Amino acid sequence: MNRAVGPILNTILFTLFVPGTVAILIPRWLLGGFFPPSNSPLTWLGAAIFVLGAAIYFRCAWEFAVRGLGTPAPIAPTKYLVTTALHRYVRNPMYLGVALAISGQSVVFRSFHLLEYAGVMLLIAHVFVLCYEEPALHRQFGESYDQYRRSVPRWIPRPGPFPGSRTEAADQRKIR
Repeated sequence: MNRAVGPILNTILFTLFVPGTVAILIPRWLLGGFFPPSNSPLTWLGAAIFVLGAAIYFRCAWEFAVRGLGTPAPIAPTKYLVTTALHRYVRNPMYLGVALAISGQSVVFRSFHLLEYAGVMLLIAHVFVLCYEEPALHRQFGESYDQYRRSVPRWIPRPGPFPGSRTEAADQRKIR
């Protein structure tokens, strides 16, 4: 865990600036500020979607820092390929988590513009993944990334875990 302290702190800093801007500041700007939502079932559904998206992002950020010993930031990538937790089912769960958080806000604030923004964010993420992330991961991890890429879908989660990923229990034993 001592090796992960630096990556954890760097991940927190990255999260405040990048996903924080994408998922909180830009939606606030698009809405012209946040206002108290109505107390209705739809508001609670949107809040649940937001919390689910945030939880997905934070779980994956934790994996990057603790297991990968790096951050989600391209300037400080992981030292190890992360294929645990949600990455066993889909290759880009962090982007999906951020998109869910934005979509949840679109429901809370009844804003179609925020839903459009979530779609634009995913399109930009898709282009970034294709043009930068996947080639960079191939260069860094070689055949192990290629096998992972062949086995785990980019955007639509698979029903079962990546066959090459370790179990959570085995990961816990390795960390201790």
